[in-house]
Amino acid sequence: MGDKTKGTKKEGKKAKKIPFPQKITEFDQYLFGQGTHYDIYTKLGAHVTQKDGEKGVYFAVWAPNASRVCLVGNFNSWDGSRHEMTRNEPNGIYDIFVPGLDVGEMYKYQITTKDGRQLFKADPYGNYAEMRPGTASIVTDLNGFKWSDRDWLDRRRKRDMKEEPLSIYEVHIGSWKKHPASDANPKGFYNYREFAHEAAKYVKEMGYTHVELMGIAEHPFDGSWGYQVTGYYAPTSRYGTPEDFMYMINYFHRNKIGVILDWVPAHFPRDSHGLAEFDGTCVYEYADPRKGEHPDWGTKIFDYSKNEVKNFLIANALFWVEKMHVDGLRVDAVASMLYLDYGKQDGQWVANKYGGNKNLEAIEFFKHLNTCLLGRNPGTMMIAEESTAWPRVTGRAEDDGLGFTFKWNMGWMHDFLDYMKLDPYFRKDNHNKMTFAMMYAYSENYVLVLSHDEVVHLKCSMINKMPGIYEDKFANLKAGYTFMMGHPGKKLLFMGQDFGQFQEWSEERELDWYLLGEDQHIWLKEYVKRLLHIYRKYRVLYDRDNAPGGFEWINADDCYRSIFSFVRLSKSGKKNLLFVCNFTPMVREDYRVGVPARRTYKLILDSDSPEFGGKAPQDKPLCYKAEKKECDGRKYSFAYSLPAYGVAVFEF
Repeated sequence: MGDKTKGTKKEGKKAKKIPFPQKITEFDQYLFGQGTHYDIYTKLGAHVTQKDGEKGVYFAVWAPNASRVCLVGNFNSWDGSRHEMTRNEPNGIYDIFVPGLDVGEMYKYQITTKDGRQLFKADPYGNYAEMRPGTASIVTDLNGFKWSDRDWLDRRRKRDMKEEPLSIYEVHIGSWKKHPASDANPKGFYNYREFAHEAAKYVKEMGYTHVELMGIAEHPFDGSWGYQVTGYYAPTSRYGTPEDFMYMINYFHRNKIGVILDWVPAHFPRDSHGLAEFDGTCVYEYADPRKGEHPDWGTKIFDYSKNEVKNFLIANALFWVEKMHVDGLRVDAVASMLYLDYGKQDGQWVANKYGGNKNLEAIEFFKHLNTCLLGRNPGTMMIAEESTAWPRVTGRAEDDGLGFTFKWNMGWMHDFLDYMKLDPYFRKDNHNKMTFAMMYAYSENYVLVLSHDEVVHLKCSMINKMPGIYEDKFANLKAGYTFMMGHPGKKLLFMGQDFGQFQEWSEERELDWYLLGEDQHIWLKEYVKRLLHIYRKYRVLYDRDNAPGGFEWINADDCYRSIFSFVRLSKSGKKNLLFVCNFTPMVREDYRVGVPARRTYKLILDSDSPEFGGKAPQDKPLCYKAEKKECDGRKYSFAYSLPAYGVAVFEF
């Protein structure tokens, strides 16, 4: 048969030409209008392609209320009269193919509003941006990178992360480590590739399973940490090119390290080149300022009632997971999306159709987003930073849940830190702060978090939150981290917390790595490292996080001595763990702990060990035989000399 795409005649009729692949079609517009064009980023934005055998770049942008849109850039001296774009109905998508253009061209859209104003906007779907303070988009091609992480992705599909180990190292790339400042790199940023090699080595040594990267999507202001986004589809150019970013993900995967990105669908800044009033009207944000603006943050709120806006966000989440191979998204500020009155006073918000404060459109958005992304990508994660008691955040959408995989346990975090900051004398009166989280531990799938938010804005670094003199601070923190590691829930630590960073975190400087030349910091790092490796070694610490039978208090009421004891119980009955944590500087030489069975209990972690700076004798016993002696309401028990701030973990 003849090739009908070449314009040849067949039976006297001219064959219809097929549009070149990137061209927006009527069907594309229909799906976009329905909010279900899940790879719309392959059509909108800038794409290197060919038309009629000629290489160039195809540009497409959604600007439904514009009166005119032109493409401007270095290639036409930023002259809006030379490349006017064609409007496609019914959605108001403008497009143009410019032959001869290639990767590296800078561009913007010159938008003429209905009232005659001229706006110069970066590409909402652009994949690369000019280094700030520049604001132009840059043509790039994401299809040239050769991935080599197929084994990782194949294994990922078979995982249920709720039953897998998940210990997250939260990192801000720009301040993890820095080069000396130079004219070419005044902030000393590490490139994505450099960071991948350095961070992978550290993460593997320590035993974390995943890194979580703060603020990766393009943003104009360093001090926002990446949480005020102008380029949702562009890895920030601060650390290199999109190809450098893909190399980083690929390298982490080759080293068996998962990658989670912070993702911000809650709000966006007012910067003139960004999404705000994109075509002169409120396209991406709610038009009513009572719904469309955060008064405290000075930002705009996405309009979750518009299918095209929901499509922009859902496709963006899919872009990072499917195109960029990331393993999960931590969704920022979920509560601010769910509540119409979040951060607002009376008169600053408008109720929903039932008179309530729930954003019904955001609820539907989350159900759509999570069902779609997790359904298409088994083994990936959607993690909610949700700070209220909203029910069923991790429940299934069909059961009226929001469909997230995990939820940050902010309640546990606040109670834990409130307790740990106390002078040990006052801890006996606040004992319940450490036990209360077990009252609701199985209501959601939780991640226990000690994140960047807890070590900024005069909140003190983690080590400086601890009471006592110098050595006591380290002993307190070891005890706290052990309690955290034994408690049901996945784990997250922010960078620097694992070796006792003394200064509060700042995006302006690197971590105080020089502290690893001092004994106490080395001992703390080695202790956290041991905790993380124990966590990964013992399935009992992660595969029953959501099963009530996986955790049992031995003594939750020993408030006068501020000692907590509990067990983590395995499905098989083997390799169970007993935790004992002493949160006072009092030595308990006569300490006796009740146990579930008459077994031998093997000491696998002792915070008083010399390798962690402790003073335990070399001949200290490693095995303890339970005897028939009642303690803690148990028939069997054994005695153990518990040091000041002492922590002991036993296998049985």
